[in-house]
Amino acid sequence: MGPNDPRKVSGLTPREIVGELDRYIIGQNAAKRAVAIALRNRWRRQQVGGDLQAEIYPKNIIMIGPTGVGKTEIARRLAKLAQAPFIKVEASKFTEVGYVGRDVESMIRDLVEAAIALVREEETEKVRVRAAEQAEDRIVQLLSGHGPTPGAQPAFGFTPPPPPTPPRIAEAEREKLRARLRAGTLDEELVEIDVAESGPSLRGFGGPGMEEMGANLQDLFKNLPGFSKTRKRRATVPEALKIFEMEEAQKLVDPDRVNREALARAEASGIVFIDEIDKIANRQGGAQGGPDVSREGVQRDILPIVEGSTVTTKYGPVKTDHMLFIAAGAFHVSKPSDLIPELQGRFPIRVELEPLSGADLVRILKEPKSSLIRQYTALLETEGVTLTFSEDGLQEIARIAQSVNERSQNIGARRLHTVLERLLDEVSFTASEPGRAPGEHVDGAYVRDKLAAVVKDEDLSKYIL
Repeated sequence: MGPNDPRKVSGLTPREIVGELDRYIIGQNAAKRAVAIALRNRWRRQQVGGDLQAEIYPKNIIMIGPTGVGKTEIARRLAKLAQAPFIKVEASKFTEVGYVGRDVESMIRDLVEAAIALVREEETEKVRVRAAEQAEDRIVQLLSGHGPTPGAQPAFGFTPPPPPTPPRIAEAEREKLRARLRAGTLDEELVEIDVAESGPSLRGFGGPGMEEMGANLQDLFKNLPGFSKTRKRRATVPEALKIFEMEEAQKLVDPDRVNREALARAEASGIVFIDEIDKIANRQGGAQGGPDVSREGVQRDILPIVEGSTVTTKYGPVKTDHMLFIAAGAFHVSKPSDLIPELQGRFPIRVELEPLSGADLVRILKEPKSSLIRQYTALLETEGVTLTFSEDGLQEIARIAQSVNERSQNIGARRLHTVLERLLDEVSFTASEPGRAPGEHVDGAYVRDKLAAVVKDEDLSKYIL
């Protein structure tokens, strides 16, 4: 791979990676360090020459910690930093071969689909300017009254001759229309365009485990007469321009190149996040049978994927040897040692995420780039209401969230969503009403006033908060 190859993962140092993660996730330094080292090791591997590069395998990670402390967010942000294909799956939705449920190999097929979307978006961005110019040419031709003449629908076994090429308009008229188009004076004009209309979907054909067959049949039939066709649609000039831009970009992007690059990207830098892995562990001392019947079987099905195998996808075979697997689970009633030994050995790095303290919850409200306070403030600003929070107000919100977490199920930072929704229920409901005060200040007294009754009644708080 060349030095500018997009398959080269981010060259950020571990300290820089942790610094980027700190912008979105509060605390959990041990987990951040582990994933930062794992990501940097992928970059280091690509610098190693010769046959040794193929022998260096990623060190997979198990994150252990309660829900809502940042396990999924760490993995998701890591994938964005690396510009890598990323997929999140729940281990509990897979079942052993022979039972009704999703085939474990579907996680790799989903990863390849994510890689295809990622690479296609990158390639589309490269041709966006050219596609916009060609779309503009089509609109100008259409507005001049010299648009293309639609051809007849092909009959089975017969391809009609192509429609005659529309005459080109004079350059002076073209430039005049182009100037009006760019000035926005034609935005209210309606034009009639042909848009693609797909035939019936075959996704989900055959039930669980048959997704790949349904997708392949979709591809097989889409070129048959009557399966894909066009229909007339009236649209404004800006709408038509967007549709034409998408069509022109699709023509300019080479699908074979996208597929090749996506497969290589998935193999070299794909990240698979397996959540709820504790749900497929065999609990020591637990009763056998019932829902436990296929737990070990699912582990044994996942094992070859994590060890390194070749999975067949509709885009071609994909090797999983150098994909990074990050597993996560709360492990309330089981522990990592309850997994089968072979699977334990494939996750050599284990990090424990700490439960969130009240101070952590206050920082979560204030510090992340897309914090909840910034989100609610921005939402209400659209209605002309300025929402402000005092320091004691934030601390009271965090205190209530922590208290409810301690008294009932601990769901971590997700409890803040519930508390804030309840707290801001009235202002959110009345923000759009005329005569509404333009500002709302949330301090400690305001929080206690709005939530005191709910927090005091422990039975009620279990339902409401």
